[in-house]
Amino acid sequence: APTSFLLLSPSMSRDLSELMKEATKEVHEQAENTLFMKNFQKGQVSLHEFKLVAASLYFIYSALEEEIERNKDNPVYAPVYFPAELHRKAALEKDLEYLYGSNWREEIPCPEATQKYVERLHYVGKNHPELLVAHAYTRYLGDLSGGQVLKKIAQKALQLPSTGEGLAFFTFDGVSNATKFKQLYRSRMNVLEMDLATKKRVLEEAKKAFLLNIQVFEALQELVSKCQENGRPVQLKTELRTRNANKSYEHGPVSGKERERTNTRHTEMLPITPLVRWILALSFLATTVAVGLFAM
Repeated sequence: APTSFLLLSPSMSRDLSELMKEATKEVHEQAENTLFMKNFQKGQVSLHEFKLVAASLYFIYSALEEEIERNKDNPVYAPVYFPAELHRKAALEKDLEYLYGSNWREEIPCPEATQKYVERLHYVGKNHPELLVAHAYTRYLGDLSGGQVLKKIAQKALQLPSTGEGLAFFTFDGVSNATKFKQLYRSRMNVLEMDLATKKRVLEEAKKAFLLNIQVFEALQELVSKCQENGRPVQLKTELRTRNANKSYEHGPVSGKERERTNTRHTEMLPITPLVRWILALSFLATTVAVGLFAM
């Protein structure tokens, strides 16, 4: 296996970030070939799927950041503690309130695969905090790499407001220069003190992080497929509230046809052109399964 080769060779003295990149190449290819990701590449993405992804990410980042806070002073993680720059839970809360409504905490689903990911993060944070860097690096730097591009694409393809509602997750206000920040993060990660055995475990944990992401997207694809088999789209309880829809209600009741047109516009939002569909798929992939890891 690639990781075993790395660990048996003199190259083990190389930087951890470089080793992690190499060790996860194979599982990265698996992530690209999941059915969910292939559908994104074909432009088969709806607002409902976008909402499902945001919900799973909320549970994942809530667990990750809880464990990061637990270990922020631990020398095995402290050098890469950047809450103001990287943490995503608060941003996801804003997105979910916009996407699901004020009762979003009661509305959002947590598939079994997402719960499995959450449990792994808690286990690592409590019992093996030296492995936490593998999860943080895989998620945060991947999201940072693709976030700004995805924000613009999603605004156009899903007809989300130009003011950024529903897309806070992809906006890193604390990072003024993504390239320089990633360099800083890598340099901090590379000075973490690890013996060979620990470094091997970190690399294996990075691969596990990718596999957990794959399982989450497979579960989401299964949920979408089941709904389609039943002859209906994925329906979530709360519809997206847009500024235009709110204005319509402010000026009086809207007719059934007008409401139907509004709901249709937001439940069947597919990219407008093949080029936009292609870019959206690749951008979303880079963000959600940390493909950006390989552009660092």
